[in-house]
Amino acid sequence: MDYVLPAARPEPGRTRGSDYAELSELVKEAGLLRRRPYYYALRGGVTLLVFAGAWVLFALLGGTWWQLGTAVLLAVAYTQLSFLGHDAGHKQIFRGRRANDAVGSGLAGLVGLSYGWWVGKHNRHHANPNVEGADPDIDMPALAFSAPQGQGRTGFLRWMAKYQAFLFFPLLLLEGLDLHWSGIKAVWHGGLRARRLEAVLLTVHIGGYLAAVFLVLPLGQAFVFIAVHQALWGVYMGCSFAPNHKAMPHLEEGHQLDFLRRQVLTSHNVNGGRWVVVALGGLNYQIEHHLFPSMPMSTLRRAQPLVREFCAAHGISYSQGGLLASYRQILRHLHEVGAPLRAADAARSRP
Repeated sequence: MDYVLPAARPEPGRTRGSDYAELSELVKEAGLLRRRPYYYALRGGVTLLVFAGAWVLFALLGGTWWQLGTAVLLAVAYTQLSFLGHDAGHKQIFRGRRANDAVGSGLAGLVGLSYGWWVGKHNRHHANPNVEGADPDIDMPALAFSAPQGQGRTGFLRWMAKYQAFLFFPLLLLEGLDLHWSGIKAVWHGGLRARRLEAVLLTVHIGGYLAAVFLVLPLGQAFVFIAVHQALWGVYMGCSFAPNHKAMPHLEEGHQLDFLRRQVLTSHNVNGGRWVVVALGGLNYQIEHHLFPSMPMSTLRRAQPLVREFCAAHGISYSQGGLLASYRQILRHLHEVGAPLRAADAARSRP
């Protein structure tokens, strides 16, 4: 099945963006764009307390294999801090950019990310979700998300594309290290607005993290601790973001879809209740988040029924499903993208 939507023209007689303007007015009238400082103060305080508590526990336990439990706790804390940094990057916490950037940079420093690199990359994604050649989130050498991407793979990357449905979750084990490395490269090559600050934050994080681990743990346990912590952080991050757009339609570069349809048709919501909201940092309301990026995460659940009903009234497909069903959909899509490659190689191998 091909998931690429061709370039489309606006409906005759329809002013582009008028539907979104109508929806925006409904959202504003409902007060859903107001900042929620008390929510973020509570959420941020609890997350930082867990993060600090995990490191205190690490110091108290000392050299023991029970530290693998601390590694799991830190992986959770790192991801939740990353969610808060994501919200700061979208100016959800404060109205002004400077305050949000200060919080975002500090949170990124705690987990070893480049805030400036991530904001630039993420903004390009929001402007062009699932647009071939424009969305950096679907430009991954290790995975092919559409048939054209799969056909363009050669050598070992072609082999990976053939079996990528089986490799997807194992590859997420490396996501944490990739995030660190991407931040280091961005700071090294320059082009960031606060390059010196980010260089200091990354250096302090890496140096402090490695010093703490190797001073407290024996050498073998230290390496295992790092591997478990970074791998689980990568899996948690990847599993949080993957259901949002993967397996959703792709758009050709130069398409003419209006903002509302571009964001809704390429995004997917995850159902599940409060535990899903907490576990995914509110990103399970991906459609609403893409339509209103600066809307506080705590408000998205109230916006969902309004947006869903609006889309139904305007004949716009609104994708949602359970968490496990969403992962099955991703794996099915990846397997289908690799199918032509497997078939072509099988045909060549026949006598």
